[in-house]
Amino acid sequence: MQDLNQRFETYYSEYQDMVYSLCLGYSRGDQDLTNDLVQETFINLWKALPKFEERSSPKTWIYRICVNTCLLHIRKNKNKQTAGLNQEHTVIADEPSTDKNYNELYQAIGQLKELDRIIIMLVLDELPYAEIAEITGITEGNLRVKISRAKQQLNKILKSK
Repeated sequence: MQDLNQRFETYYSEYQDMVYSLCLGYSRGDQDLTNDLVQETFINLWKALPKFEERSSPKTWIYRICVNTCLLHIRKNKNKQTAGLNQEHTVIADEPSTDKNYNELYQAIGQLKELDRIIIMLVLDELPYAEIAEITGITEGNLRVKISRAKQQLNKILKSK
């Protein structure tokens, strides 16, 4: 079995993009917050790595750590009025490589409830529903309902722009 450093480096290189994408949706496109959440996710992964028994796939386990990290951050900062979360996210709008439609989508996703944000980001990453259900801790039936409602809400938000 690989030592912890090798396993961490493997997980980091394989799943960094996935974690970044999920954190980007959570942060509503705020690049600084996204980077902070990615870093915090991998710190939490490092701390949990010795206890990982591989009952689930590393991908599912890392998603769960990322989701928990993002949820914890949101809950800790729910009542704080931070400029990064309440602005129109000019940071993204100023980046030439970022497509305007993606910016609008991430901003719309940011308006969803916490769990709905996670679910939509996992759907966008094309994870199977069974895996999303395992990551979020809800049944597949409930997941399908939440996805449908979240898509309706996103359509409503995007049409109002």
